[in-house]
Amino acid sequence: MTLRVVVADDQALVRVGFRGIIDATDGFSVVGEAANGQEAIEVTRQTRPDVVLMDVRMPVMDGIEATRQISADGSGVRTLILTTFDLDEYVYAALRAGASGFLLKDTMPADLLAAIRVVAAGDALLAPSITRRLIGEFARLPDSARSGGAGAAPASSVLDGLTERELEVLTLVARGMSNSEIADTLVISPATAKTHVAHLLAKLGARDRVQLVITGFKSGLVKVG
Repeated sequence: MTLRVVVADDQALVRVGFRGIIDATDGFSVVGEAANGQEAIEVTRQTRPDVVLMDVRMPVMDGIEATRQISADGSGVRTLILTTFDLDEYVYAALRAGASGFLLKDTMPADLLAAIRVVAAGDALLAPSITRRLIGEFARLPDSARSGGAGAAPASSVLDGLTERELEVLTLVARGMSNSEIADTLVISPATAKTHVAHLLAKLGARDRVQLVITGFKSGLVKVG
């Protein structure tokens, strides 16, 4: 199966670079390009890719709002945010908008392709370094925002129905651990760890691991710092 990708970035050279890497690899194809967020939405609706590589700072409409609209249309298209180390302030906003992960613009070609595979498979790309930024951003939010604001479900009700083992797994996911790391920590098989994560996604109505991380902190199960 060929993974279909849309590249959204206001810099033509960046788009050309990503297209060259992706199209030159078997099993991958760039099906569209966009120079701003509005174009990204339109191209995504036309081509229905598996993954959109989305820049944050773009004219007309930024990548955060474009990601929010793409996530809200129910198409199942995944968004992978293109970021740099100086874009920390956008991390939490992008996650809340529905991004499935983050990719540094200076990433190596092999890591770019691996990231696309991970996100297209329905998982989330949330490296420990990004998790630390997310936690830092979360720590700066007002208490009302951390708890989800007015009308949000209490922490206890959010976690109702989870087993003790699932609470352990959710804690480790929120700390940025992969399935293999969770398996090592809990002395279980990677397949069992993956099953626990799948149960968490279903029980909490989460789209991917990114949302599980946010739930872990918003519920108070994992403490900032």
